[in-house]
Amino acid sequence: MPFHDPTALPVLDLLRADGSWQLTEVDGVLESAVYRHTPGAERGALVERLVAGGAATVDPGDPEQWEGALIEALLSHPAADGLTGLELHLTDYHHSAEHAAAALARRERPRLHHLHLGNAFEYLFEDGLTSTGRPLDPLERHGAALVRTEPWAALPALRSLELEGAFLVDAIDHPGLTRLRTRGAVISDGSVFSPGRLPALTDFAVSLESDVFGVACSIDQVAELGAGRFPALRRLDLGLVEFDSHAFDTLAAFAGSPLLPQLESLTLRSLELERWHCAEAADPEPAVVLAALAPAFAHLTLRVVGPVTVESDDPARADAALALLGLRIGAGGAGGA
Repeated sequence: MPFHDPTALPVLDLLRADGSWQLTEVDGVLESAVYRHTPGAERGALVERLVAGGAATVDPGDPEQWEGALIEALLSHPAADGLTGLELHLTDYHHSAEHAAAALARRERPRLHHLHLGNAFEYLFEDGLTSTGRPLDPLERHGAALVRTEPWAALPALRSLELEGAFLVDAIDHPGLTRLRTRGAVISDGSVFSPGRLPALTDFAVSLESDVFGVACSIDQVAELGAGRFPALRRLDLGLVEFDSHAFDTLAAFAGSPLLPQLESLTLRSLELERWHCAEAADPEPAVVLAALAPAFAHLTLRVVGPVTVESDDPARADAALALLGLRIGAGGAGGA
């Protein structure tokens, strides 16, 4: 009998009992679903039953594919067609990311407007562990996206997307996506600011701190932020990005970006300007350098989540230069209104 026949195989009840899925219903309709691997559960028999009933297409003899089976089983169920929110926090992402994308792509999801997909990590590119305890090296997948089946065409209502991990997708091409948050190097070629064709994107937030080798994000990647790439972008949040440059080079890179004039707000991690940062400027006094850069940012709200400091023999002059940027000396949260 078909796997979705509740008298033959109550898939949703089985998935709830496993514990990895948290399902939310409103008036008897499945509205949202959150997946997080529950360790310790004996789910081999469950996976065999799902595969035998047609709910999953994995190899039931491989425990590292069981996560993919649980995800595929839910997303293949007719009740999941009406989901508005879906979060997939993966463990065996080397298998389950593709299983999830393929299952999403099989038919249109007309109401799904928020999707989270990826795997948690402490330091980017660090070895992870599969559900069986086997080391998993994300760098082995550089240049080859974990997700080979693009699901975007099946998600016409998608407006908010969160991706977390390394080398998850080749690109994100979606005409209606308005909010994107990435944590890590989620694009297969390692790029940070060129995720794909996103003509409706208004809010872009990136989280990228030093990786497991101590390497920070290259300031050269800011050049990817061309105005033509994101015609609707208004808010760029880089408050969780660690650049490999000092404050002057960071500000100068954004001041010269063709994207900057269209932004309404820009959030940076910190602004700690020292005199040696400005050594190549015509006048290396930090307050003078800030004042010269300020006009490029005058139209937007510049926020700094971390410390704001300026080396100067004249604190009042430094304060005045920062005021031109809508900032002030002090700790995080600085920003103009």
